[in-house]
Amino acid sequence: MTKQFTAKITGTGSYLPEKVLTNNDLAKIVDTSDEWIRTRTGITQRRMADQETATSDLATKAAERAIEDAGITAEDIDLIIVATATPDMAFPSTACIVQKNIGAINASAFDLEAACTGFLYGLTIGEQFIKTGFYKRILIIGAEVLTKVLDWKDRNTCVLFGDGAGAVILERSEEGDGILSSYLGSDGKSGECLTLPGGGSRLPASYETIDNRLHYIKMEGTEVFKFAVRVMGSSALKALEGSNIKLEEVDFLVPHQANIRIIEAAAKRLHLSMDKVYVNLDQYGNMSAASVPVALDEAVKKGCIKKGDVVVLVAFGGGLTWGSSVIKWSK
Repeated sequence: MTKQFTAKITGTGSYLPEKVLTNNDLAKIVDTSDEWIRTRTGITQRRMADQETATSDLATKAAERAIEDAGITAEDIDLIIVATATPDMAFPSTACIVQKNIGAINASAFDLEAACTGFLYGLTIGEQFIKTGFYKRILIIGAEVLTKVLDWKDRNTCVLFGDGAGAVILERSEEGDGILSSYLGSDGKSGECLTLPGGGSRLPASYETIDNRLHYIKMEGTEVFKFAVRVMGSSALKALEGSNIKLEEVDFLVPHQANIRIIEAAAKRLHLSMDKVYVNLDQYGNMSAASVPVALDEAVKKGCIKKGDVVVLVAFGGGLTWGSSVIKWSK
């Protein structure tokens, strides 16, 4: 009989740039105010990488902390997955750059792009490699330097995003703990609600794309908000259905940090009080693929999540995409 494995998180780590950009700082460069941003999003500040810092730099530091937390070495890692919408360059992949930086000489490596849902997609892919027995130990990173692709003249987008990186070590388990169920989805028909148009093969860099400010994030905020409120709760419920975990058995929710009203709607859908929901949106803004792993690391380090807890991770993002995982915490 073939041995059945599950995948469990054995280490977490995160890294944020030192520079803090407050709402009042933004009010000096764009037509907005602290009150306008806070009441509509819940954000008060975010972190911003300097010009010399790339996504791989943040990812490397988060990875090193996750490796240390798991009590392993970089040479123990079989695969590196970096979820990012802001890679250092088209190729080599940011994952390969991280591999070089940390000395993970035995690992294969690739990038994954599912915008803000990227970490959940990466976690689910890593889980499959482990459940089949193909790999034993995987490093999954969500990392972004979104402030480098923001239009600082567009107050509807530049106030929302920040930079950061979070990482986890995923390992084989024979105890039946770890990831119990995952659910992924996408709606390409609505993809134009959230885009970064310039720089790809459709609109390669040119004087025209630069003049038209096409190398920055474009978002139809109202449409994205309505989508997010609908899908965050339903996605989490789908993952719960696959795990045979009842709603009342959920101990903690770690959601994508995009908007406090979206988070509150998801908590309500899951019948969870906000003291069972981790929120760091006010401090970091929306860090896209880094959002969930940074929040997870902080929640674990602060003791909000304990061994045996049932934890739900959920996110939505460009694509449009969404994803969720139900985890029986094992650390």
